[in-house]
Amino acid sequence: MKAAVYYGRRDIRIEDVPRPEPAGGELLLRVTGVGICGTDASEYAGGPHMFPIHRADPVTGHSGPMVPGHEFAGVVAGTGTGVVGFTEGDPVACGAGISCGACVPCTLGRTNLCERYSTVGLQRNGALAEFTTVPASACVNLRDRTLTSDVAAMAQPMSIAAHAVARGRLGAGEHAVVVGTGGIGAFVVHAAARLGAEVTGVDLDAGRLEVAAALGAHSTVAARHRTPLADLLPDSAPGVVFECTGVPAMVPESTDLVRPGGRIVVVGLQKEPVAVDLRSLALREKELIGTLAHTIEADFGRATELLESGGDVWRLVAPAVLPLESLLVGGLLPMVNGDPTPIKTLFDPRIDSPRPLVTG
Repeated sequence: MKAAVYYGRRDIRIEDVPRPEPAGGELLLRVTGVGICGTDASEYAGGPHMFPIHRADPVTGHSGPMVPGHEFAGVVAGTGTGVVGFTEGDPVACGAGISCGACVPCTLGRTNLCERYSTVGLQRNGALAEFTTVPASACVNLRDRTLTSDVAAMAQPMSIAAHAVARGRLGAGEHAVVVGTGGIGAFVVHAAARLGAEVTGVDLDAGRLEVAAALGAHSTVAARHRTPLADLLPDSAPGVVFECTGVPAMVPESTDLVRPGGRIVVVGLQKEPVAVDLRSLALREKELIGTLAHTIEADFGRATELLESGGDVWRLVAPAVLPLESLLVGGLLPMVNGDPTPIKTLFDPRIDSPRPLVTG
């Protein structure tokens, strides 16, 4: 089968590799759509960081060249022993995260904090290929849903957004500011708006602000370099700020912006420690909240519902679906070089030329 295989820094190749076989409890999926994100671009340009190329992963045991791809959907092409609830031909979306189910976080329902957590496409072979194997427990069956396979491929990033919104305890009618409306931020806008919150999107890119408005943002604000959030939003006192950029200055600025008693949800990953005024947090009872990945039980089903509610708007998020051969020139290199890209770039290993996203 055709697959994109990562060997090391700036070395990813489209190759013919053996089709995998599902182990017990696993599904064999014919991949119908797979997205890439900043993690994939970072691994390509500067890795391996997370990919277990030079030493075996302590959980999965994988070592050596690896197929990336952790945002995907597919059709069941086979099942391992012990699988129930899935039959050949069923369309599915995969959350990619694998938890043990037995450690303390898992028993508390916080499977994203599992002591032996691993991710398909990060610590074992993923979905930038014609076929992949995944635990059935990491998948949602879509046979009774209206999602297309293209839109279903965005369920994993949408579930991250759904988890972030839940972590922020956002309520209907509450004002939320989403800082950074590309990548996960766009999905946070939609999740927050569908909850009934009043959402303000902030971004440097006018095109992404237009998409944020289409996704449900009630207002948008054009960010400016070296202009604090409080100056951009002088009359705002949001109950929740979702910091989705990973830019160091945005965490303390989000802390200054949020109202007393409000919450700051740190969605964007910071590369270095960031200084925050803890005295201000304490005296104004503000909360600084972390968020990581998602849980299948609480977030993934909600993510598919959110995607269904978007209709044709997803064509603005991911206008085209590309063949696997375009992974470098159409996906990874533009992200690495900072060139303009769609919010989400999707690939279909079955096609030979680009096609429009199918929403219904």
